[in-house]
Parts: sequence; C-alpha cells; structure tokens
Amino acid sequence: MSDEFTVSGLTIPRIAIYEGAILVLWGVAAYIISGQSSITAMIPSFMGAPLMILGLLSEKIPDMRHHLMHASMVMALLMVLGGARVFADFSDMSNLAISSHIILIFVGATFMICGIMSFRAARLAREAE
Repeated sequence: MSDEFTVSGLTIPRIAIYEGAILVLWGVAAYIISGQSSITAMIPSFMGAPLMILGLLSEKIPDMRHHLMHASMVMALLMVLGGARVFADFSDMSNLAISSHIILIFVGATFMICGIMSFRAARLAREAE
C-alpha cells in the first residue's frame, strides 16, 4: 500500500488530469454549442489543458511533482478568479457563459481544496519524521 496522499482513491496529479480533461471537453462543447461564433467559449479548455498537462508531467516526472503541483495550484487559483467575473457581469452574460464561469469556479475550487489538503498532509508527514 502506498503512503501517497489520495482523495477518494485518486492522487492529486490524477485529479488534475481528470479535472483538466473535464474543462477541455466542456470548452470544446461550449464552442460547438455557441455555434462556433466566439473563441472565448473555449476559455475553459485553455485553462484545463495546462492543468491536465501539469498532472501528466507530475506522474511522469515524480522528482518535479512538488513544483508541478504548485504550478497547478496557481492555475486553479486563476480559474477561480477568472470565473468570479460571473458575479460582476451576471445580467450581461448568456446562460452558456454563466455555466462556463461556474464550472471554472467549481473545478478550480475543488482542486485547490484537494491540493491544500495534500500540502498539509505532506507537511505533517515531514514533521513526523
């Protein structure tokens, strides 16, 4: 049994891969649903792809995992901050744009929570040694 931190049986890099993939798929779907009228409908994809890539690199290069996961936390924070725009311009946005912003907030926040729990567990493990 591995002593690696998991949430619901998933490692943090694996969560980054899955959540990044969800955003990529949502961005492509939003672009298609919007009638391919605006590339901005793909913003979730532009945010999800780096998260997914950082997760993949984290699994492939374990020595760099610490740094890659910190970078992925920055991406998650940018998702939450970017998605928060929905609260300022709610009345001027389409339902699709509102959905995309809410998905960005949800994915970013859930990843940040998992990451913070992981960083805390790693710190406690270091202190226990």
